[in-house]
Amino acid sequence: MHALRNHPGIKPILVHTGQHYDVKMSGQFFDELNIPAPDINLEVGSASHAVQTARIMEGFEQVCLNEQPDYVLVVGDVNSTAACTLVASKMGIKTIHYEAGLRSNDRTMPEEINRLVTDAISDVFITTSIDADENLLHEGVPAQKIHMLGNLMIDSLVAQLPKAKKTGLVFKLLNRDRQIQLGVDFFEGKYGALTFHRPGNVDDKDSLSKLVNLWGEISQQIPLVFPVHPRTYKNILQFGLQADIDKYPNLFFIEPLGYLQFIHLVSCSTFALTDSGGIQEETTFMNIPCLTVRPNTERPVTVWEGSNKLIKMNEIVSEVKLIIEGKGKHGTTPKYWDGHTAERIVQLIDEFKI
Repeated sequence: MHALRNHPGIKPILVHTGQHYDVKMSGQFFDELNIPAPDINLEVGSASHAVQTARIMEGFEQVCLNEQPDYVLVVGDVNSTAACTLVASKMGIKTIHYEAGLRSNDRTMPEEINRLVTDAISDVFITTSIDADENLLHEGVPAQKIHMLGNLMIDSLVAQLPKAKKTGLVFKLLNRDRQIQLGVDFFEGKYGALTFHRPGNVDDKDSLSKLVNLWGEISQQIPLVFPVHPRTYKNILQFGLQADIDKYPNLFFIEPLGYLQFIHLVSCSTFALTDSGGIQEETTFMNIPCLTVRPNTERPVTVWEGSNKLIKMNEIVSEVKLIIEGKGKHGTTPKYWDGHTAERIVQLIDEFKI
């Protein structure tokens, strides 16, 4: 949206489906990243995958009827991505998929289904890394439709990191009547940053219980700071795990953070321990060791070239020990992860012959 501002030949219409609607998880990002207010907000809210996808399709069909766009550009791998692509494709509107071609090869992940569906019917494919190009070619997409232009998340990171470094790092602890402040309660760089929200890790009581105990064990060696995803914390309370967390004084559960504070937190950390996708890319750019507790990743370039490492749950303690000993994984920055991806995407769209 920033790169399209005042463009003489392209009129952008920003549609917010409302799939992510929590203020901490959505609205704050619009404010901190200076994203313009959406032209249209479908406000679909939370529901099952089927219901949410249907609501998005119903709302977005009306948007397309009203606006008559030449192209629909969809981003990522959420339900909105697949739903809007389906609507546009059936209406004969050309579709552009940014972050196309990523594959975990794990169809138990809803995101993988969304990626496959979207790429099966898109017209233009913008990719972030060479492995995505290879996946699309293997699936029969013509090479001339594939454009590796870089990573928009790195654009945001490059633009916002100086501002992020100026944000305060004082956090109120969940379920504890106190705050922590990096640099006071412990030194910057002497902690690990946690993010966990994947259903396979946090929706099962046994799995989440094991993780809580592992986090507690690690926190006895190095403090851990966890901005807790709302669904993860709901499960912690539902499964009665808060008492286990309270046993560990250096296991710090805090409220979800805005983008700037979160980036500041990660940039000052010794390592990240996660099951997320995006943080694998951010830590790779910042060259911070990242331990991803998943059997696979749709971002393998962060493993091949970057500082990311896929591990199993029973390897967490030993891998963290290696990092504390200064033996953590470091890497290089993938091609075109340079902060100029948005400019290249706008140039590509500008060159299309409709």
